Amino acid sequence: MGEQPIFSTRAHVFQIDPNTKKNWVPTSKHAVTVSYFYDSTRNVYRIISLDGSKAIINSTITPNMTFTKTSHKFGQWADSRANTVYGLGFSSEAHLSKFAEKFAEFKEAARLAKEKSQEKMELTSTPSQRKPVSCFPRLKIRTSVKESATGDLQSPVTPESINGTDERVTPDAAFNAESRTEINAVPFPHSSTSITKHWEAELAALKGNNAKLTAALLESTANVKQWKQQLAAYQDEAERLHKRVTELECVSGQTAGVKTQKTELNQTIEELEAELKAKEEELEKLKEEVEKANQLQTQKDSLTHKLQETELRNADLESQLADLELRLENSQLESESFRKSLRSLLELLDGKIFELTELRDSLAKLMEGDSS
Repeated sequence: MGEQPIFSTRAHVFQIDPNTKKNWVPTSKHAVTVSYFYDSTRNVYRIISLDGSKAIINSTITPNMTFTKTSHKFGQWADSRANTVYGLGFSSEAHLSKFAEKFAEFKEAARLAKEKSQEKMELTSTPSQRKPVSCFPRLKIRTSVKESATGDLQSPVTPESINGTDERVTPDAAFNAESRTEINAVPFPHSSTSITKHWEAELAALKGNNAKLTAALLESTANVKQWKQQLAAYQDEAERLHKRVTELECVSGQTAGVKTQKTELNQTIEELEAELKAKEEELEKLKEEVEKANQLQTQKDSLTHKLQETELRNADLESQLADLELRLENSQLESESFRKSLRSLLELLDGKIFELTELRDSLAKLMEGDSS
């Protein structure tokens, strides 16, 4: 599987000033992504942060490390391998607490991994590795260590990290301590045959150590290549995250537009509700006017009845007019003469009416005279 990110956050990265050892020097112009990585092949936890293509944090977590909260938004830890102190400034206390919890969790995991690695090395150790070593093999070991150190100067993996330990011990010091212990444990041989066998055993042990150092060198070279590939992957991931941030900023702008539209829609809804209320009031007024119109219709019906009674009273005159209408219908071809006849008839009728009026007046006068 290789090395994979297991937790990420954003923070401002600082390093202690190497000259004063007091002041903080910012290593990033803005907040960057700080991630915990786990290498399942070597059982190692690391803190890595990139600013563009530059690695500003590359710290392997060891059991003797301690993450200290110096304020409610700032924390720090010392890395003896990098010979520096890292500081992180977070946007909130919650982010700082979460990072500190993960640091303690992975520190404990690194401690357990170290103990398991030590137990495994003790179980797999062979008797040939505990035999005394002479001056000649010791010189050859120094040469092999020197070659492995110069073979890959940029390798982030050291022999002590491969074995799961955290102490900074030089190969010569470790070899001298081991030699002294083994020489005290094994008696010095007295015969030439036993000396020859002794040297052969030492030579075999030396070859085994050289093979281990060669394997460590090859693994370091492979880890360098893998680290370069991971660095390229981190750069791609950083670019993708920058694009994602830009997209989120655009989405945030669109969200503001949506909020504005929502406010406008709420105002429109309020206006429509007010208009609906006005329409309801107008409808009530129309209902009242309809009731008044019904009352007027009732009054109209009563007046119509009275008019019918009046028409009955004038039935005689209407019968005469009906006769005239029949005559008009029968004499359509002689319309002009009929009109003249009608005029004359009307004049005659007027005269008769006038005579009747005069007759009525005279009868009225006679009745008044008789009564007197």
